[in-house]
Amino acid sequence: MKDTKSQKVAEDQMPVSFPGVTATQAITQNRAFAVGAGVVGNVLEWFDYGIYGTLAAVISSVFFPSKDPITSLLLTFVVFGVGFVMRPLGAVVFGYIADKHGRKIALSWTIILMAGSTFIMGLTPPYASIGIAAPIILALCRMLQGLSTGGEWGGSTTFLVEYAPENRRGLYGSFQQMSNIGGVMLGSLLGVILTYNLSHEALYSWGWRIPFICGVSLGLVGWYMRRQLEDTPVYKAVKLSNQVVANPIKTAFKGHLAVMVKMMAFITLPGVAYYILFIFMGTYINKILKLPLNRALLSNFFCFILVLIAIPIMGHISDKIGRKPVLLTCFFGFAICTYPLFIFIRDGNFAKLILAQLVLGLFMAMYSGPGPAFSAEIFPTNIRVSALSLGYNTGVALTGGMAPFIATYLIKITNNAAALILYHSCGDRVSDCNLYVAGNV
Repeated sequence: MKDTKSQKVAEDQMPVSFPGVTATQAITQNRAFAVGAGVVGNVLEWFDYGIYGTLAAVISSVFFPSKDPITSLLLTFVVFGVGFVMRPLGAVVFGYIADKHGRKIALSWTIILMAGSTFIMGLTPPYASIGIAAPIILALCRMLQGLSTGGEWGGSTTFLVEYAPENRRGLYGSFQQMSNIGGVMLGSLLGVILTYNLSHEALYSWGWRIPFICGVSLGLVGWYMRRQLEDTPVYKAVKLSNQVVANPIKTAFKGHLAVMVKMMAFITLPGVAYYILFIFMGTYINKILKLPLNRALLSNFFCFILVLIAIPIMGHISDKIGRKPVLLTCFFGFAICTYPLFIFIRDGNFAKLILAQLVLGLFMAMYSGPGPAFSAEIFPTNIRVSALSLGYNTGVALTGGMAPFIATYLIKITNNAAALILYHSCGDRVSDCNLYVAGNV
């Protein structure tokens, strides 16, 4: 979808910020601030996902005590998955607001909702103190977080891509996924620091709460930055030309349902891969392969570093050679390499774990770089957030959100760590669908 004319119209109306600063320089300043605001908000949104997955073994003991640690993990990941049930609803609510009233107001509310619910999780007493109320509060907080994330992904992706120059949308869009990974990595890093420096008793009694409580500070910074933003030039042009639709959700379903379904298919493999690689892998290495938790988290951290570096590179490459070649390489890579790599790490060798995660992380970066721009460009501006959010979040809710639970359940019922390989390989079998979508949308 080309928004060049609309963007030019709105950019011409953007005021000069300071004496002696040209209109072009003012636009560049606005873009830099917009990227910063989008990144800070995303870091918070995904910080919670990172810390929840990283400390799942601790949370399972605090909120779901059981003689069987795998059963506790299952319940923990069920609560993790509950948040994903709310994501399509969040896509409807915040997609409507963003397309009807502006990207700025929607993104301001998503960050407040996420910060507040994360803070409450950090203050929730354990099961030993208040019984069943503890996991209920945890589940309610996860639902609020899911509602927030349902609006955040599509809203922030749209915001960054619409602020970008036409020939740099891949690079700008990649900052969305880069900040996602950054948030998860920050959560993982705090988990590593806590597990290395606190005793077992301190970590399980109060140490795990620190990241959740501190997350509210990121939320306040992100909220302040987003409140200072102007809406994107492209959206302002749509508003000025009276092209804002009365009901963007209805219009999205009526005129763009087929593309939304393709969007759902497009996210299937990356959705499974993302939550296995970045959320579940640390727990898998610790609980199933029996490596110490701090070494499992350290292995994940190396993977985060590579992906964080590679994502903007892949986004930039997609600006030069097109989105599809990079995406097709990603899907082929996952389909061919995933099974051998999981076989490769079954002996728990630490060096092998790092190597396998780095290879899978590189393939993930090939999606995360061009993926946001590719997804945003296939929808028109006036219903972009609604259609993109619904397609993406419904696909993730159906696949990636329950990935940690399904992987843990398969390992439990088969009593075989190789069951994770079978599940991830099933995700790889949808690569034909992904290749078709990437090649034909």
